Amino acid sequence: MSQKKTDINKEYLDSKDLMLFVEVEQGVEGVTEELCRDIVRKYEPSVEGRERGYLSIDGFTHYLLSSECHIFDPQHKRVCQDMTQPLSHYYINSSHNASLLEDHYWGSSDISSYVRALRMGCRSLEVVVWDGPDCEPVVYVGSSVASQLAFSKVLDVINQYAFESSEFPLILCLVTHCSVPQQRVMAQHMKKILGDKLHLEPPSPDELYLPSPEKLRLCKELSDLVSLCKSVQFRDFELSKREQKHWEICSFNEVDANRFANEYPEDFVCYNKRFLSRVYPTPMRIDASNMNPQDFWKCGCQIVAMNYQTPGLMMDLNLGWFRQNGNCGYVLRPSIMRDEVSYFSANARDSLPGVSAQLLHIKVISGQNLPKPRGSAAKGDVVEPYIYVEIHGIPADCAEQRTKTVSQNGDNPIFDESFEFQINLPELAVLRFVVLDDDYIGDEFIGQYTIPFECLQPGYRHVPLQSLTGEFLSKGTKKKWDWA
Repeated sequence: MSQKKTDINKEYLDSKDLMLFVEVEQGVEGVTEELCRDIVRKYEPSVEGRERGYLSIDGFTHYLLSSECHIFDPQHKRVCQDMTQPLSHYYINSSHNASLLEDHYWGSSDISSYVRALRMGCRSLEVVVWDGPDCEPVVYVGSSVASQLAFSKVLDVINQYAFESSEFPLILCLVTHCSVPQQRVMAQHMKKILGDKLHLEPPSPDELYLPSPEKLRLCKELSDLVSLCKSVQFRDFELSKREQKHWEICSFNEVDANRFANEYPEDFVCYNKRFLSRVYPTPMRIDASNMNPQDFWKCGCQIVAMNYQTPGLMMDLNLGWFRQNGNCGYVLRPSIMRDEVSYFSANARDSLPGVSAQLLHIKVISGQNLPKPRGSAAKGDVVEPYIYVEIHGIPADCAEQRTKTVSQNGDNPIFDESFEFQINLPELAVLRFVVLDDDYIGDEFIGQYTIPFECLQPGYRHVPLQSLTGEFLSKGTKKKWDWA
């Protein structure tokens, strides 16, 4: 951090200096002296400074590391998008095999996995149901037959936690392997346990689109898409355009979805303007690894089902993406993917007609109190950190840059490096910071933070770091950026 001096002996900011900094450097509008005096009262550690109304270097540091200088725009911490569009116009935070704790082969089913997914903002849960003893349906996946969960108990948990993190519809994707008698038991349990939270109104044949999340919300409403969407098999895009009803949904194995994305990128985008599509991992992922959700978001696929039990880059992208719009589990897709008259190819590798590209300038300044990577065998006792700055989005936007390694300094490493990225589709771009240790044997990962481009605040901003499993570390890194 550079010292702010307004005369030869002045090493502090008074309210006017602070107002200039907040307004010019931080890009905050409507700044008043009273607001700046309040900042001094909150962050200045010395009594004298608070009484005289100035911010010392320590106070300024406290302010820069506070939530007020967080990278994430607080406007996006609440629902701030139009929620009255058809359901097919939103990305929906989705879980695959939600009952599993680990992989498909060794993993056991556990009721807490549903709680965790719902608390993380999931709005589409897959529930795999089989015939159970005593005519009671059970839930399990793959070889986890030894840890079966009673279907009724799963519904109890869903009923309790469905709207703890979001008031918008929860979609239950029921994968039913049950006999007809046990299917009847399933229906009875759903009506009894979920009651009036179930959406049972049939779709209107006169409508062209599904209803909106706002219309389905109705305070505390659970959207069971059995009443809204009938699962049908996809055949081809031309046939779907002629014959598929707006309440019919197709599920795509990721292999098929990838093929459509590569061979028919424009058709796939147009298909998803009207219909809901769900993409699920290939059964070959027995280790419960995750596909890259951006591969399918760029095609407009709304429901990309993720293995929530498996951390890593792909899950970081998913959770980071759905931080926006109040973490309600619904994110409005880019307008170019919704407008009937617009044209967009999922494999665009250049600027897009009708979309204003933006230039992102990032300066990585410093870090604070970076821990050693978990599970690593270090060659030394001190972290030697470096940072990757990654852009994820359409192919034209995907890029990464790396800072130099700062030798033997995990307490306050100074990077002082600048990068520049052109963002051609800002509405779909995600920025990810990864901090790694160059002095390691084994695991080099220290922490990461992932944020949608649209949620960035300009100016000097603090970036909190998260561990591999999502817990926030005590400190993070400081950066400055702006875009044009």
